[in-house]
Amino acid sequence: MGKAPKKRSLADKVRKTKTSTEIKNNPFEVKINRKKFDVLGRKTKHDVGLPGVSRSKAINKRKETLLKEYKHKNKSNKLIDRRFGEYDTKMAPEDKILQRFAMERQRVHDKKDVYNLNEEEELTHYGQSLAEIEKFNDLVNSDDESEEKGLLSAELTASHFGGGGGLLRKKTSGEHQEEEGSQRAKSRQELIEELIQKSKQEKRERQVQKEEAQELTEKLDQDWKSIQALMVKKTPKADKPEEKPKLEEYDMMVRELGFEMKAQPSEKMKTPEELAREEREKLQKLEADRLRRMMGDEVGDSAQRQTYMSADDLNDGFILDKDDKKTLSYQDGKWNIGEDSEEDKDDDDEAGESGEEEESEADEEDGDEEEEEEEEEGDEEEEEGTSEEEEDGHSDLESEQESEDEEREQEDTEISAKVKKSLTKEELKAQQDAAKAELPYTFTAPESYSDLKDLLHGHTSDNQRLIVARTQKCNHPSLAVGNKLKLQKLFGFLLEYIGELATRSPPELTTIDKLIPELYGLCQMFPEAACKAMQSTIADVGHSMEEVLEVKGHAAFPALDMLIYLKVTALLFPTSDFRHPVTTPALLYISQGLTKCPVRSLQDVTSGLVLCCLAVEYVSFSKRFLPELINFLAGTLHLAVQDKTSLGVSAVPPFRESGKYSDLLVLSDSESSKSWCKKSLPLSATQHLELKKDLDRDHHRLMCLSTCLDLVKRCCLLYKDLTSFTNIFQPIRTLLSKHLSVQTLPEPLKELQSEILEAISSAPVTRSPLVFEKKKPIPLKLLTPKIVEVLDYGKKRGSTKEEREKERLQHKYKKEFKGALREIRKDSRFLAREKLNEVMNRDAERKRKVKELFGSLATQEGEWKALKRKKRK
Repeated sequence: MGKAPKKRSLADKVRKTKTSTEIKNNPFEVKINRKKFDVLGRKTKHDVGLPGVSRSKAINKRKETLLKEYKHKNKSNKLIDRRFGEYDTKMAPEDKILQRFAMERQRVHDKKDVYNLNEEEELTHYGQSLAEIEKFNDLVNSDDESEEKGLLSAELTASHFGGGGGLLRKKTSGEHQEEEGSQRAKSRQELIEELIQKSKQEKRERQVQKEEAQELTEKLDQDWKSIQALMVKKTPKADKPEEKPKLEEYDMMVRELGFEMKAQPSEKMKTPEELAREEREKLQKLEADRLRRMMGDEVGDSAQRQTYMSADDLNDGFILDKDDKKTLSYQDGKWNIGEDSEEDKDDDDEAGESGEEEESEADEEDGDEEEEEEEEEGDEEEEEGTSEEEEDGHSDLESEQESEDEEREQEDTEISAKVKKSLTKEELKAQQDAAKAELPYTFTAPESYSDLKDLLHGHTSDNQRLIVARTQKCNHPSLAVGNKLKLQKLFGFLLEYIGELATRSPPELTTIDKLIPELYGLCQMFPEAACKAMQSTIADVGHSMEEVLEVKGHAAFPALDMLIYLKVTALLFPTSDFRHPVTTPALLYISQGLTKCPVRSLQDVTSGLVLCCLAVEYVSFSKRFLPELINFLAGTLHLAVQDKTSLGVSAVPPFRESGKYSDLLVLSDSESSKSWCKKSLPLSATQHLELKKDLDRDHHRLMCLSTCLDLVKRCCLLYKDLTSFTNIFQPIRTLLSKHLSVQTLPEPLKELQSEILEAISSAPVTRSPLVFEKKKPIPLKLLTPKIVEVLDYGKKRGSTKEEREKERLQHKYKKEFKGALREIRKDSRFLAREKLNEVMNRDAERKRKVKELFGSLATQEGEWKALKRKKRK
C-alpha cells in the first residue's frame, strides 16, 4: 500500500478562485525578499515574490509536459488527429465543416470531370444511384421461382433445429385432442424408430441412384470409345518418330542428388567417465574368464556365440526374448520348465538356492495367472490380467523366437559336450597353468611404495607398463570416491621407482622408457599433485648440493637418477614459460651443476655433457641465453687442446688451465681416430665408466668431443639472433680455428668444425657504435613572473578582459547548474507524487471490488442459509 495522498488545503482552493490583484494585495500570499543593505540608484526585480502562484504555474507546466511524457513512456503507437481545424480555436464549427467538405471534393475530383461544368454529380447509396432507387422498379421473379422462395416450413425448421421437431417435442393439449380423433398418440420410442427407418430408406434410395448413374457412365464411356476410333486418324510410327523431351537443368540436378552419398549418423561421443567405466568392466570380464580357466572351468560359449538378428529387426534395443526367460514344454504329460544352463550353474554355485526360490516364485505366479483367468478375483488379479492381454500382442513372435532359441541351445549343448569330451586332463591342466601364468587384468592401487615394488617385481618392462595402465583404469577417479587420492600417491611411487631403476647396475633404462607414458598420463590427470612431487624432489637435491658446497667447497655431478628426473621434468611440464614452479628450479639446478661441479674424470665430462643436452632442450623453445652452457662447452673444447701455452683464452671454473685434469680429452694415440665411428653418448657412462684400454678411452674422448661440437652447433642456431652473438662465441671460434688440432680428428668432426666456424663468421653484425646526439639539447622554458595587484576585500582588480569573461561564464555556469539540479529534484518529486497517486487509486479500486465480491458472497450465503432453513421446516 502506498502513502495516502496529501489533502488539498483550503488555501489552495481559495487561491484558485482569487484573481491576481487579490493575491498581490493579500499579505499572506506575498513573500518579501529582504536585503542586507540598500544601494542608491539600483533597480531590483525580485523584491516581492508570489510562491503560491509560481508553484501552481510550475505544476501546470509539468502536467502539460512531464506528465504526458511519463504516460506515453514505453508506448510506440501514437494516435495523431489530422482533421482540418480540429485544434484551431479561432475557426467556427461551420467553417470547419465547409472547409473539410471542400477539401474532400477537391481530392475526389477526377480529370474526366474537368470539362463537365454544367452537370451535377450523381448521388449514390451502396453503389446504386438514388435516382434509380426512387423509381421503385423492382425486378419480377421468373416463373420457376415461387413466392415462398427462401422461406422454411415450420416442420422442417422444428426437425432440424428443435431437437427432433414435431416428432420428439411434447404435444400441447390442443394438438392431443386433434390427433385423438384421427389416430392414437405414438410413443417416443416409436417416433425415433420411424425417423431411423426414414433415414435408412433415403440412404438406400441415394445408393440406388448412385449405382444407376455409375452404370450409365460406364455405358457412355464404352460407346464413346467405339466412336472415338472412327473420329481420330492415327499416324504411323515410322512417319512420326517419337521425340523424348529433354530434361531441364533442375530435373537433372534432382536426379543427381538421388545418387549422392547420404551422411550416416555417427555414434554419440562418450564422456571420460563412461569410457573409464567401460574399460573397467572389460578388464573385470577378462579377469573373470582368466580365473575360470585357472579353476579348470570352460569359458561360456554363450558369450562367444554369434547373435542372430532378424531381417525385421530395427536395431533399436527392443528385445522381446530375454536370456533369463523360461522355456515352456511338455514331458510325460506334465509341464517342463527349462532350468538354467550348466554354464550358469557353474558361474552361480553359491546362488543356487536363490535361483530355486525364484523358480518357485515364478511357478506360483503362473498358478496365480491361471486362477485369475478362471475366477478373476481381487484387484491385483485384474491388474495382472490386463498385463497378460497386453503381452498377447507379441505371443506369435515370442513363440517363433522360442523355437529358434531351443534349436540354438541344443546346438550349443552338443558343441560343449564335444569340447568337454575332446579335452583331456593334461590339456585342462595345461590350460590352468597358462591362465595362472597370464597377467591379471584387475589390480588394486598400491597403498605404499613397497606395495608397488612387490606388484612390479619379477615382471618384464612391457608387463610393468601393462600393470600400471590397468591399475589406472581399474581405479579411475570417476569410479569411486577415494580413487583420486590413490592415483595421486601412485604418481609419487612411480617417480620414486624410476629413480631406483636408474640407480641399479646396470640401469634399467628400457623399463623407465616404458613407464614414462603412464607417468605422463597421471601428470595430465593430476597436474597439481605431480607439480608438488617433482618440486619436492628437485628441492631436496638442491638443498643437499648446497650443504655439500658449504662444507667441501665443491660437489659431485648429479647421478643418473637425477639426470632422468630432469629429463622427465622436461617431458611433463612446459619449458618455454618465463617462470614455472617446476622447470625454473630444474634449470637453476642444471646451471648450478655446470658451474659448481669440478671436472676430474671422463665420467664427469660425460655427466656435464648430459647436463648441457638437457639445458639445450630446456631453452630450445624460449631461446633463453644460458652463459653456464656456453662456458662449459668452451671448457670442454679447452680440454681437447694439447698445447695450452699460447692460448689467448683462459679457462673458467669448473675447468683448470693447467694441471692433472686439463688434458682429459687429448688423444693418447692419433691413429685411434681412424677406427672410431660416430655414436650417441650412453647414459650409463654417467654412473659407471670402465675403460681399461687406451683405444677405448680415445674412442670415448672422441665421442665426448663429437657431442660437444653438436651442442655448439645447436647453440649457434639458437643464439644467432642475439646482438652479442659474435662476442659470445669468439672464444669458441678461437679454439676451433687456431688451437684445436684438426688433422688428428676423424672426418665427421672436421665437418662439424667447418660448419660451426661458417655459422659464427656468417652472422651479421647488427651492433652500431655509441655516438653523441647531433641535436642540440632543448633548453628549459623561462617564464616571466606574473604580478597581480591585490586590493581590499580580497578581490583581484588587475585581471584582463578574457579572465573577467571567463569568471563571468563560470559564475553563470554554476548558477545554471544549480538551477538545473533544482528543477530535476522538483521533477522527480512531481513524478513520485503521480506514481503514488496511481498506486493509491489502484488500491482503492481493488478494495472496492473486493468489498463488492464479499458483499455478493455474503448475500448469496444468506440466501442459501434461508433456503436451507425453509427446507428444514
